[in-house]
Order: sequence, then structure tokens, then C-alpha cells
Amino acid sequence: LPLTLQVKNKAPAEVQITAEQLLREAKERELELLPPPPQQKITDVEELNDYKLRKRKTFEDNIRKNRTVISNWIKYAQWEESLKEIQRARSIYERALDVDYRNITLWLKYAEMEMKNRQVNHARNIWDRAITTLPRVNQFWYKYTYMEEMLGNVAGSRQVFERWMEWQPEEQAWHSYINFELRYKEVDRARSIYERYILFTLLVLVHPDVKNWIKYARFEEKHSYFAHARKVYERAVEFFGEEHMDEHLYVAFAKFEENQKEFERVRVIYKYALDRIPKQDAQNLFKNYTIFEKKFGDRRGIEDIIVSKRRFQYEEEVKANPHNYDAWFDYLRLVESDADAETVREVYERAIANVPPIQEKRHWKRYIYLWINYALYEELEAKASKRTRQVYQACLELLPHKKFTFAKMWLLYAQFEIRQKNLPLARRALGTSIGKCPKNKLFKGYIELELQLREFDRCRKLYEKFLEFAPENCTSWIKFAELETILGDIDRARAIYELAIGQPRLDMPEILWKSYIDFEIEQEEYEKTRNLYRQLLQRTQHVKVWISFAQFELSAGREERLPRCRQIYEEANKAMRSCEEKEERVMLLESWRSFEEEFGTDATKERIDKLMPEKIKKRRKLQAEDGSDAGWEEYYDYIFPEDTANQPNLKLLAMAKLWKKQQQESEAAAMDPDKDIDESQT
Repeated sequence: LPLTLQVKNKAPAEVQITAEQLLREAKERELELLPPPPQQKITDVEELNDYKLRKRKTFEDNIRKNRTVISNWIKYAQWEESLKEIQRARSIYERALDVDYRNITLWLKYAEMEMKNRQVNHARNIWDRAITTLPRVNQFWYKYTYMEEMLGNVAGSRQVFERWMEWQPEEQAWHSYINFELRYKEVDRARSIYERYILFTLLVLVHPDVKNWIKYARFEEKHSYFAHARKVYERAVEFFGEEHMDEHLYVAFAKFEENQKEFERVRVIYKYALDRIPKQDAQNLFKNYTIFEKKFGDRRGIEDIIVSKRRFQYEEEVKANPHNYDAWFDYLRLVESDADAETVREVYERAIANVPPIQEKRHWKRYIYLWINYALYEELEAKASKRTRQVYQACLELLPHKKFTFAKMWLLYAQFEIRQKNLPLARRALGTSIGKCPKNKLFKGYIELELQLREFDRCRKLYEKFLEFAPENCTSWIKFAELETILGDIDRARAIYELAIGQPRLDMPEILWKSYIDFEIEQEEYEKTRNLYRQLLQRTQHVKVWISFAQFELSAGREERLPRCRQIYEEANKAMRSCEEKEERVMLLESWRSFEEEFGTDATKERIDKLMPEKIKKRRKLQAEDGSDAGWEEYYDYIFPEDTANQPNLKLLAMAKLWKKQQQESEAAAMDPDKDIDESQT
């Protein structure tokens, strides 16, 4: 017979352990930080297989704990993918899809894995399953069509778009399909898609939007199918009728007819709309109609009354004061909106002929914008590139470069030549500007241009010229060094920094030193960083430099960081004992105390507390500018322990203050004996 254990004491234990307590302790122990596992190097296949087995077991355990956490599945699959185990990664993704097939991220990661590994057919299969399972997720459709288009499978991409359109998606999807067809010059297909979309809006939407009709008409206009565009506008007007009239539709229709020079049609459209749309809803319509009439109305009736009147006013103003450039700007704005190109050029020529009489830059600041507007008009409105070049060149010849120049003019000219694909002329213009009148803005603009063109050798030469011109410019030194760092030439970057800190004059040396120190820290050259701090401390004993040095030692070293940091604070305290600015030394001691509170022992904390000064209030006499007395001023002073030891009179002064206070209290008690009696009775 088996032996049966008999429990002698069946009384309940004094301390009861509940299930809640067990769970809470387990949760708390999860938060305990475990030391990271040691790094190990895998040297043979058996160790690799053992490592894979352990990792897979860890991932499988995480999945088994909570199958619904999709991030665990994705991490598992990505790990398998990193080992080139594509079949295993597929298996994991398929298992994850069995758990949650509605997760969008899961499908995207799965398809991206296949595309990344050039498994095109597998990716197609996944996208097909995704859009079949979740057809309302637009992201799947966009990525599927994009993949097919990138593969050059235009027919396949079109087929995917057609499947998408069967689901009647939102507006952006239709426009994506249209833009796709336009990229391949399939105008007829794009037109048929617009027709289907318009039909979809008519049948499905309760209140169709006017902008879709306008986009369709502008599409036809853009491709020079003007008759088709007119039919679209007419269909839109007929569809909306008089009950749902929208001023934007009529404004767009009128502007289309205006571009076609059908001015009578424009006038009829505006009048038809203004007669039927309420005035409070037709402000924009009336404004555009007024502008149209100003442009194309009867010259005797409208232009003579409105435009000529305003032109006469401007003519009077510029005759009274030819150097009133604001009046010229208003006059030119009026002429540009109304007159032909020759008239506009004539007014511009008259305006720029009024050169400021004094060669001072403040008198030229408004005048130079006449030239800029003239050049922009020739380039953008008149489309005359030769005249634009002549305008820029004439302006640059007019400027007195020996006295002052306008960097924006040189840069605008160079940018114009770049837009004309004439790079040599742009470089020649910027080189001439640097030769005639070097300025920081010109150097920066030229360097920016060459950086965009990836001409790094030219950038180096320009930086060298720039630094010869302005060696005190710390920003230029820093940008030059950053360029060399980006290009991977660390030694050149370090040499540039060394040259920079050796300059006798610098505008912002603190920024330069900080950049150099950060550069060395980024390169993990800690010994060189320490040497830099020592060099900087030979030049300045500023408290922020000492604090920064100490914080660097705290963050740089591993084993010796605390002694090094404490040593820096010791050196700083000794160096700043002779400093006149006591607030800086207090700042240093405060930083030291915060360091000791975090990393120090009781002994070091007590030591730093003994070094802290005593804050006392003092008074000093003020004097006015004329030498007379201006009263007294209270201020706070700091007395350090070594100052107390060196000045024995401070203790005597403290005893004198205490004696004076006691005397005042005794005199007050003698002046009011009744108060003493009342206090004794109380």
C-alpha cells in the first residue's frame, strides 16, 4: 500500500498568500532591469544554429503568450528576413494573417518584404489577396498600382486601377487614375475616366461638387480641346440649373471664354449669372465681371472713365516727383493689368530712367525693385528671355559697385540663367560679383548653387576665397568643416578647425569652439577633446567652459569618469578664486554640488557644502553722472570660507551688529513699560 502523508497541523498559516499578490510580485519583477547578456562571437555553424534556435524559441514564446500582438509577429518575420530565411518569414506572415487578417500594417510589411527581395510574383499575389480581403483600404491600391508602374507593367497597373474603380472610391483615387493615364499621354483614356467619374457623381452623390466639372473642363482646355471644354461647362450649367447655381462655375466658364477671346460670350455668361444668383452670394462674380469690363469693355465707356482717370492721376504724381517710386509701382501695376506689352515696357523704361541722384544705398533700395519687377515681367509675362538678360545686365552695369551693390540682383540674375539652362553664364555672373564687390551673401549664394550641383571641388575653392575675404566669419569656417565632414575627409575638417581657432579676430569664437569640440566628440576622439578644452581654458576662464569640460568628462569616460570630473571641478575652483565675478564661482559650486548629490559620497557632499559661500546684504553709495550723491543702493555679496579666514574683521562686525540689535530691543522696552506689564499678566 502506498504511504499516505499525514498533515499534523491543519490550522491556516499566519501569513496568507493570495493569487493577486503573486501576480503583483510577478509584474514588479518584470520591471527589474536585468544586465544585458554578454556579447558573443559566432565562429562556426553549430553556434549559429544554436543561436537561431534560441532566438526562434524566444519569438515563439512571445507569440504564444499573446497571439494578438502583431508587432511580435512582424519582429519575428523581419528577423528571419535578415537571415535571408524568406520561406520562414513567409510562413510567419501567413500565420499572423490567420490571427488578424484585418491588420493593414501586416499586409504592408509582408508585401514590402517580397518587393525588397525582388519576389515580384509573390508581391503581386499578396497585393491581390490584400485588395480582395480589404478593398476599402486605399493604401493597398496605391502601392499596388505604384509597384506595377515602377516595373513598367502599364497594362497591369491599368487593370488594377480598373478593379479599384469598380469599388467606387473617393475623389483622389479617380484623379490618381487620370494622372496615371496622362503620364503616358493617353488623353482619350483620361477623358473616358473623367466621364465615368462625372457619371458616378451624378448617380451616387446627393449634392455633386462643382469643382469636379471645372477640373474636367480645365483638363480639356489644357490639352487644347476647346470645343470639348465648352461642352463640359454647358453640361454643368444645365445639370445644376437655376436651383443650385454656383458662382465658381460661372467664373471659371467666363475665364475660359475670355482666354478664347470670346468676349461677347463672357459678357452673356456674367449677365446670366448675375441675374439669377443673389447678390450676397455673387461678390466674387461681380468682382471678376468688373475686372473683365476694365480689360475688354468699351474704351469710350469704361477704359476712358476708369483706367484713363487712374492713369492720369499716376502721370500727375510721377511728373510732380519723378523719384516717387511708390507711385511708379502703382502705375506699373495698373498698366500690366490692362495694356499691351509695348506700353508696359515704355512705362518701365521711363521709371528706371529716374536714377537716384545720391549714391547712397538707402536711396537705392526702392529703386532697385523697379529693375527686379521689370526683369520678372519680361521673363514670366512677356516670355522674352533675351530682353530679361538685357535688363539684368543693364542694371548691373548701372550700379556703383565700388561704393555698394545689391547681392540680390546678382543672385536673381544667376538664378535666371540657371532656369535658362545656361550654367556657364550663371557662374560667370557670380564670379564677376565676387571679383567686383565681394559680400557674404554672394559667397553663400554661390556656394549653395555649387552644392546643389554637387560640385564639391568648386565649393572648396569658394570657401577658401570666402575665408580669405572674411577670416573672422565663424559661420563660414563651421560650414566649410561640416562640408568636409559630410564628404568623409575628417583630417581636412580638423585642419580647417585648427586654422579657424588660430585666427586673431573672430566674430563668434564661442560657437566655433563649441562646434570643434562637438566634432571631436562625434569622432570619439576624447583625448583630442580634452586638449581642446585645455587650449580654450588658456584663452578664457569662463565658468561655462569649466562646467562643460566637467560634463564632458562625466559623459566620455567609463571607469575613471567620476575622478576626472571631480578633478576638473577642483581645478576650476582653484582657478576662479581670484575671479572678481563671485556669481560665476557660485554657479560653478552649484554645478559641483549637483554632481556630488548624484554621484558623490557623504564625505564629498560635506566637503562641497563647506565650500559654499554665505550670502549677505550690503549697501553702497551711488553717484550721479555729474558727481553728486544719488543715495544708497542695496546689493547681495558672497563671502567664501577662505575670505572669512583672511578677514578677521568680519567676525567683529557680526558681533557689533548683534550688540546693536540688543541695544535697540532694550531701548524699545524702556520706552513702553505698560507693554511689559501687559505681557507679564498675559
